[in-house]
Amino acid sequence: MTPQQILEQYGPRESMEYDVVIVGGGPAGLAAAIRLKQVAAEKGQEISVCVLEKGSEPGAHILSGAVMDPRAMNELFPNWKELGAPLNQAVTGDDVLTLTETGSTRIPDWLMPRNFHNDGCYVISLSNVVKWMAQQAEGLGIEIFPGFAAAEVLYDEQGRVKGVATGNLGVEKNGEPGPNFQLGMELLGKYTVFAEGARGHLGKQLIANYRLDAGKDPQTYAIGVKELWEIDPAKAKPGLVVHTAGWPMDDDTFGGGFLYHLEDNKVTLGFVIGLDYQNPYMSPFEEMQRWKTHPAIRAHIEGGKRIGYGARAINNGTPQALPKTVFPGGALIGCDAGYLNAARIKGSHAAIKSGMMCADAIADALQAGRALDELSAYPEAFEKSWLNEELQQTRNFKNWFKKPPLVAKLMTGIEQWFLPKIGIGIPPWTLHRKDPDHVYLKPANECQPIVYPKPDGKLTFDRLSSVFISNTNHEENQPAHLTLKDDRIPVQVNLAKYAGPESRYCPAGVYEFVPAEVGGERLQINAQNCVHCKTCDIKDPTQNIVWVTPEGGGGPNYSGM
Repeated sequence: MTPQQILEQYGPRESMEYDVVIVGGGPAGLAAAIRLKQVAAEKGQEISVCVLEKGSEPGAHILSGAVMDPRAMNELFPNWKELGAPLNQAVTGDDVLTLTETGSTRIPDWLMPRNFHNDGCYVISLSNVVKWMAQQAEGLGIEIFPGFAAAEVLYDEQGRVKGVATGNLGVEKNGEPGPNFQLGMELLGKYTVFAEGARGHLGKQLIANYRLDAGKDPQTYAIGVKELWEIDPAKAKPGLVVHTAGWPMDDDTFGGGFLYHLEDNKVTLGFVIGLDYQNPYMSPFEEMQRWKTHPAIRAHIEGGKRIGYGARAINNGTPQALPKTVFPGGALIGCDAGYLNAARIKGSHAAIKSGMMCADAIADALQAGRALDELSAYPEAFEKSWLNEELQQTRNFKNWFKKPPLVAKLMTGIEQWFLPKIGIGIPPWTLHRKDPDHVYLKPANECQPIVYPKPDGKLTFDRLSSVFISNTNHEENQPAHLTLKDDRIPVQVNLAKYAGPESRYCPAGVYEFVPAEVGGERLQINAQNCVHCKTCDIKDPTQNIVWVTPEGGGGPNYSGM
């Protein structure tokens, strides 16, 4: 049965009404909810707010580096230290290394570009920060529904967003309702805010439906593959922030590594690769494993124990790629819109600030008795904000990497080092791009295969053991949430022309080509492995893979990530 047939047979769905429905319990969604309650208390308003979170609990699906700029947190909770926010480890030093295969060169402090300065920032677990924010939100009377995935945007007769519906529970793999079937619910709001993170499933639909990206550059993404390690206390350097450029990336590929020393003898490290890479033989997971073998990285973690793994697509975009963020009845915030600052490798402060600005616009609208209209005050506030100024300062960072390597390095140095020295904060020129990430993949016969070393199980690992420690789980007898528009394309096009890149770009071993029953090969989708990174939805060269929401509560259960 199709979802529509199920609804016709088992409906209507029950509904609940709120002033504001927020989809996504990450930093953006929770900041919006908290700010709404704060403003309501200041103005003597009553604003009912609910937050839907597809993870099993707030923070379960949160993955980030992360070094946090506390600027937005200072605005949301000026007394966050007294409230016990887990921003425990201040940055104590910045190392930016350029790697060759065996050596490294540290950029002198006096030459450090402004985007790599982390004075006043904190090395954090964003998952833990989100859990803390959820506690603060519940203390303000905000209803948080973990384990409920928003699966459908609801529109009224005039085409305005009036809320969302959660996915049905207990649907079996064949699409039929099982013995534990439960129809989804409708959450209706005067305004609905979408804070799903990068490449949000519903946000993608809204952008297409309202043509929010008309006249904008295409959004561009990267995949971040991350691990959490417990290391020898003798090697711990709490607060040290290390970023690397160069090896193992070639000059044509945007990418680099990060390694941050947390408190309690823990190190978080990972590798980021732009999803506009060209060689279909590239495996971001394997590149991250190879990067760890470099002497400059190995020295920090060798002898330690890996205790966490995850991966997530992240926005690599620019202000030029920001869509219109409002539409009748709602708004996009955080990485659902694309506010991450790729040059600073930071997005949590941008997410929190965008949520706050959206909340202020909603509070004013509700006080004026409005509903289901466009919140024009939100993008207007962004235009005047410090966040817009910050993003404008780095608006060309990613786009320079499509230029010849010498030009890219020179111009990045001019924009992020020289211009600030002479008092020019924002570059007087703007670079644009025309193509989305998936078009850059070259045919396999034009590329050199990459042979990756086998994992040693101590420093480097395979995908399946990695997925195991991400605590990923899906109800196996449910319809696959990774769907194909045409099930012939993976073999006839992707395998034949691109050597099956989905078997390599997925960091969780979801896609593999196996022998077919009648000869040749077929694509097997191991949806139960999925860590919800969204890479396949972005990088598939034919855009044949569509990521849809699985049952709520499924996916990774990150701890301390």
